[in-house]
Amino acid sequence: MFRARDPFRRSQLAIAALFCFLGFQYGTWASRIPTIKAHLGLSAAEVGLLLMATGVGAAASFPLVALLMKRLGSRRLSVLAALCLGVILLLMAELPNYPVALLVMLCDGVAVGALNVAMNAQGAALEVEFERTAMAKLHATFSAGSLCAALLASAMNAFTSTLLAHFAVAAVLLLLLIGYARADLLTQDQQPAKEAEKEKKSRRKLALPARLTLWMGLAMAFGTITEGAMNDWSALYLRDVAKAASELAPMGIAVVSVMMVLARIFADGWRNRVGDARIVRVGSAVAGVGLALSLLVGGVVPALIGFACVGLGIAAVTPCVYVAAARQGSDSLTLVATMGTVGLLAGPAVIGFVANASGLVWGMGAVAGSALLVSLCTTQIRWPARAETPAEVVAEAAAAA
Repeated sequence: MFRARDPFRRSQLAIAALFCFLGFQYGTWASRIPTIKAHLGLSAAEVGLLLMATGVGAAASFPLVALLMKRLGSRRLSVLAALCLGVILLLMAELPNYPVALLVMLCDGVAVGALNVAMNAQGAALEVEFERTAMAKLHATFSAGSLCAALLASAMNAFTSTLLAHFAVAAVLLLLLIGYARADLLTQDQQPAKEAEKEKKSRRKLALPARLTLWMGLAMAFGTITEGAMNDWSALYLRDVAKAASELAPMGIAVVSVMMVLARIFADGWRNRVGDARIVRVGSAVAGVGLALSLLVGGVVPALIGFACVGLGIAAVTPCVYVAAARQGSDSLTLVATMGTVGLLAGPAVIGFVANASGLVWGMGAVAGSALLVSLCTTQIRWPARAETPAEVVAEAAAAA
């Protein structure tokens, strides 16, 4: 199997495989929700509750993941969580009834929360160890993994409608990904010296999260709500509100996904030039204002332009906030990542409740408002004036100690 010679590139590819793994696993089962719905004979409300169970599992995972991060470290936790997600995917193919389905989805949320924290800790450690920005490109591979999962689902549907065959093929591919990643994952998590000392002193204390951590968690949650809701509701908006032709309805997801992948490929360079703060604040404002204006104007073309603004503007939010959270230590990263996972998994269901009560235009308006709230929350975060190198972050924290 291909291995890059450059140590940075080897580790970057290994960690990227984790991000791709999570996107692929999530995209695989999400693409077959209609099949699962039909198999279990579920109503729309029961499907919504099933999706909400993953968010509940992610939220409940916080204390467990925080403990496992301290005991196992991000490398071993990544592998453990990935193996669990592979097994859970196979279980989803043979769900006997609705209560078991809820339990399996709850477990999926816990495992997703664990892998999300561990892989982002790996990404933050990569930036520190090699003094290079990389987080945005890593998040691009998550989006690429979801896209690959959708393509596989389409191909498998052409051959068989059996969930077990589809999910078994996906599980084999996931096993190959984690097998490739395992050898070159970083063995030590990195964090500023001051925070490491603080964690040692407070290890036996039960402390409330710092105000800064809560603001970062809120920014992450609103950002992932925006991201997740666009994937789940953009096609329905185009079809039912903008009155797009049926063949154009999926273009909403495609536009958002392509813009996010492109933006994340280039975002690390933008971080070096203008700093994380400006990228997050301006980007989230562009996402919110662009979507809001498209809803006011109405129509297919304005909607697609608004969706493109969301993909472009929101793409760098999660990578930058994860890096900021990692600077505060593993507990801060775990809480922020958990809130992000809850937003991604449960947020679309909340938007659905708004749409059901007031209409889909108001539901999409709530998505625009969520993007604007990201910009508001990040004004409370102490961002560096420019994109500091990871070495400067550690040196600054050590000097302050």
